[in-house]
Amino acid sequence: MLRGELMAAACPSREVLQHMTSRWGVLVLVALLTHGVQRFSELRRRIGGVSEKMLAQTLQGLEADGIVERSDHGVVPPRVDYRLTPLGMEAAERVAGLADWIETNLWRVMAQRREREDGRPAG
Repeated sequence: MLRGELMAAACPSREVLQHMTSRWGVLVLVALLTHGVQRFSELRRRIGGVSEKMLAQTLQGLEADGIVERSDHGVVPPRVDYRLTPLGMEAAERVAGLADWIETNLWRVMAQRREREDGRPAG
């Protein structure tokens, strides 16, 4: 089994890491894990602030890595669905754990940030 080495500059695992842990990559993974199969427009509405271009690029990268599957139904008007692959489910569950930690501990992080900005020692 081939294993990547994230610390090596030339390792392709860094590109996969970028696709999955970018701001939009994390949100796409969490949205698909939480809400299941979704159309492009549903994902865009669900993920506040993402542009059409960035969502398309994010989905393309995740699809290329085998994390997301795109299903074109070949109908008019066009209908395209996105879902997590089994590999994507495994990754999304881990990313969702980080997202949950951030949401749970946001107030603590923000308090640390305010203390540092105010010039008081954090901690």
